[in-house]
Amino acid sequence: MLKNIAAIGQKYTRNIVRVLHIIEDTILVTLLLAMILLAGYDILARTLFGGGVAWISPILKIMVLWVGLLGALLATRTKEHISIDIVGRLAPTFIKHLLSIVTSLISAAVCILIAWHSQEFVKFSKEFGDIAFARVPAWPLQIIIPISFAIMGLRFFLQSISAFVAVMTRTASTETR
Repeated sequence: MLKNIAAIGQKYTRNIVRVLHIIEDTILVTLLLAMILLAGYDILARTLFGGGVAWISPILKIMVLWVGLLGALLATRTKEHISIDIVGRLAPTFIKHLLSIVTSLISAAVCILIAWHSQEFVKFSKEFGDIAFARVPAWPLQIIIPISFAIMGLRFFLQSISAFVAVMTRTASTETR
């Protein structure tokens, strides 16, 4: 009975995660396409008409921020983020897993710390009434910073748990032999 409930829970969890990944990918691709189109239009407008559209440059800056952070989310999801692992390449498998646990936990802590301070930044931006461009407030455009770092922190934490389970599973399987 409990195994069936756990299997159903895992199935729904996988489906929810899959939908979230699709949403992330869709937003990333849409923003990238919009950036290309807006930049292309601005270049054409400057070339053909002697001047571009005033709001395109500031919105492209915001879109670069969003694309960069969504790209970082994608990299942490697929474990293709930048990492320094020279010791991991030379170490035995058990040490590699231990290093993976430690580096994932440190990465999670750093991301959560950045998420915390960036949400404070966004909160202050809202309180002070910062304007991004025209009359658009800055805080809704900056909200991606704490959200993305919180998600990255969660992913690194889950990766550390996964590495820990892998170490424990291998340790248990070698002890039973």
